[in-house]
Amino acid sequence: MEYNLNELGVELAKISLGIKAIKLNPEEPFTWASGYRMPIYNDNRMLLGDFSHRRFVANAFKTIIDSYGLQYDLIAGTSTAGIPPSTTLADKLQAPSIYVRDKPKDHGMKNQIEGIDAEDDLKGRKAILIEDLISTGGSSANAVQAIRNANGVCDYCLSIFNYGLDKAVEEFGKLDPKCNVLSILNYDVLLQVALETGQVYLKDHIDMLKEWRADPFNWGAKHGFPKIEKGDKK
Repeated sequence: MEYNLNELGVELAKISLGIKAIKLNPEEPFTWASGYRMPIYNDNRMLLGDFSHRRFVANAFKTIIDSYGLQYDLIAGTSTAGIPPSTTLADKLQAPSIYVRDKPKDHGMKNQIEGIDAEDDLKGRKAILIEDLISTGGSSANAVQAIRNANGVCDYCLSIFNYGLDKAVEEFGKLDPKCNVLSILNYDVLLQVALETGQVYLKDHIDMLKEWRADPFNWGAKHGFPKIEKGDKK
């Protein structure tokens, strides 16, 4: 089925909210790994459980690639959550596939990029990086730089979902040359669908979720949900 880019985000939001891959709860926030209390939680690995969802994500990425006329020699995934969607997409495109570790292994050949010989490099090939989620953007930007350090070209990072945080814009802004970020689903579309489908039904909650995106790391403490430090009881 053909989709336009806006329809892709709306459909993915419905899927993700429906299977609880994305959860919204400003009254009882989730504790992220960092200890911060956040009103949203995203686990795109939930999309792996149904073939139709995996196919939708791959088709959506292909639609983005075709719509923007993106050129590529291979598809790269971030380790670990970006590996399944990047592999599914690479299979659909019949393209080579690699994945990028957050840091080189501390044993063996000490690879950071898997799918090429550790004693070789990418020889100037164009890679599209596939990420599952962009939050603060640091790990995604590091993966782009790792590809470039291996003599690859990476000017596009595609993600399943993007919170749209200023911190991510800042992290990607450090890259030279620029790497463009394109996402199937963004935060604004998510809130629109959440309101339309009744996942969030109070205007106050929508306002709180918008406020979170503007200042995510102070949002919890402001609303009575301070950061949980290591060793604290939850």
